[in-house]
Amino acid sequence: MAIRNVREIGDPVLNKTAKEVKEITPRVKELIEDMLETMYEYDGVGLAAPQVGILKRIVVIDIGEGPIVLVNPVITLTEGEQCGSEGCLSVPGKAGMVTRPNHVKVEAYDANMEKFELEGTELLARAICHECDHLDGKLYVDLVEGELMDTDQEDFDEE
Repeated sequence: MAIRNVREIGDPVLNKTAKEVKEITPRVKELIEDMLETMYEYDGVGLAAPQVGILKRIVVIDIGEGPIVLVNPVITLTEGEQCGSEGCLSVPGKAGMVTRPNHVKVEAYDANMEKFELEGTELLARAICHECDHLDGKLYVDLVEGELMDTDQEDFDEE
């Protein structure tokens, strides 16, 4: 396993659409392990493959309840609304208020290419939406209501 470099805002890879994963190869498994290690190293809540320069539809999330791996995630349901502070490992030192659904349902594959469904509320819902946006080349800064604020990396509520 290795810690990968996190791409930062301005890097063109962050604005590209990631490609579907067709099969779990040894390289894909290594990528997932590296993404988890990188997310934990930088105290993130989530990380998407484009953030480490790989245009694959893979997301890892851990809101403190253990790691979640989403391969080819598709959000199938959104309900309610929440507004909260978000940050991003790709936008270091900044945070902003973003409105997201309060409840989401996502269909995805796990690291063994087994299909499953996951429901999340509050922080998990926010993380799923935030990370899935990365797969479509979208950054949270485009959704910020008001100004981006300077913050310490350690103060982020999200990713």
